Amino acid sequence: MASHTYTRRLLPLCFLPALITAATAQDKPNILIIHTDEHNFRTLGCYRECLQNEQAFPWGEGVTVETPNVDYLAHRGVLFTRCYATSPVSSPSRASFMTGLYPQHNGVWTNDMELSDEAVTFGEVMRRNGYATGYFGKLHINGKGRPEWQPERDFGFSDNRYMYNRGHWKKITEPGGKPAFQPDAPVQTTDSLTFPTDYFTNRAIEFIGRHQAAPFCCMVCFPDPHSANLVRTPYDTLYTHLPFRQPRTASADTAGMPAWAHGSGLKEDLPEDMAQYFGMIKCIDDNVGRLLDALRQNGLLENTLVVFTSDHGDMCGQHGLINKGVPLDDSARVPFIVSYPAGMRSGLRIGHVMSVTDFTPSLLSFCGLPVPAGCDGRDLSPLWKGEKLPTSYPDIVFMRAITPKIKSDWDESATAMRTQWVSAVTPRYKLTYSEYAPDAPWLTDLEKDPDETQNRYADPDYRQIVSRLATALKAYGERYDDPRTGHPKIRKEIEEAISKE
Repeated sequence: MASHTYTRRLLPLCFLPALITAATAQDKPNILIIHTDEHNFRTLGCYRECLQNEQAFPWGEGVTVETPNVDYLAHRGVLFTRCYATSPVSSPSRASFMTGLYPQHNGVWTNDMELSDEAVTFGEVMRRNGYATGYFGKLHINGKGRPEWQPERDFGFSDNRYMYNRGHWKKITEPGGKPAFQPDAPVQTTDSLTFPTDYFTNRAIEFIGRHQAAPFCCMVCFPDPHSANLVRTPYDTLYTHLPFRQPRTASADTAGMPAWAHGSGLKEDLPEDMAQYFGMIKCIDDNVGRLLDALRQNGLLENTLVVFTSDHGDMCGQHGLINKGVPLDDSARVPFIVSYPAGMRSGLRIGHVMSVTDFTPSLLSFCGLPVPAGCDGRDLSPLWKGEKLPTSYPDIVFMRAITPKIKSDWDESATAMRTQWVSAVTPRYKLTYSEYAPDAPWLTDLEKDPDETQNRYADPDYRQIVSRLATALKAYGERYDDPRTGHPKIRKEIEEAISKE
């Protein structure tokens, strides 16, 4: 890992104008970011194309949801096969995505926290460089407000009338002309005008129509396919006929595995839940198609950079687990696709690892806009263009568990304590250290063991790999102020690994 001096990065907004250069409709692409919530990457056809059969069909051979519109973006753009959340839960991952800062630097190290006032979002940079900015859907970086429509703080998005902070209800109406969730409304009462995925798409299409003459940055954040797994008709019955089965990792022996990898078995209603999960994804894909059609009809598709991604994954039964929060790929690995017909090669698959922290500096650099000083993320925009990265860019990313917000949450007997971890990930290896006393460090060879069930940490053949990744983790912790690597148990294990090379 390249060594260099780390300079504290947070840049108050009052200093941002000095960095601004003019943006014009002629030389700046429009931006459309489509962001989902709790999305397992294996559900997308373009990702199944990158996987071996056993990895592509964890719920049974041929048990799939077709996603032609997301696949279209991937086939016409660039797909990152290994993009990871900085912390695989909603708020920290979203805050890192929007600022290029690690959770310990942006003020959001667990859910329901407020983004630091000093953290500069890519939306703010774009707004100050002449972009019309609009945000539609879930935010979840403004504290505990629920749902909190149109927060006072707009995070760089001038049109935030349809931005809300958090919550996962299934129906939106407009009493008095303003959006409001109907928390008690059964999902069966929703339709293509009131179901959130459709509703936010409708509002985003209106925004695109209003701003087609000037560069715009439109971010659409669907609150699905997050649990509860419920979707409107006709999507609720499209996949109920599929013979869903348990992923094979659900029955794997967990003896000796870290606490974060232990599952309690699948729910009895898994087939029904997964059918609804697939339905939510199909609804999302159909709405991606509607957004692309809106760009086509307005003559904007060629000059619009479209991003499709998510904040984190969902275990969906892998290892007997559901939801997220663990370093396993189904939880921490997210889809990331970027497509820009006017200025990007098509059909590229990138095997380098990427972090959501890399998005903001990559986007701004690609668009020729200033990157706020001290951004933690890397500029991966050369990969978007089909170019090679500078040799100084280490092919490694880092992830961490959430940190309890108050000291009373820190209890050796509590689940929160048993699941405190930090990971280093390369295209082939993943090294994870846990703060929980009984847990041994865990090294996965992702090429030989994509199921992540075998620990290679003590294998002599992997000694140099362990030492190299441990050295990188130590350097990351010191450079980026991560207290996780300074935990006494983790620090000791890292030092021991380094000394054994």
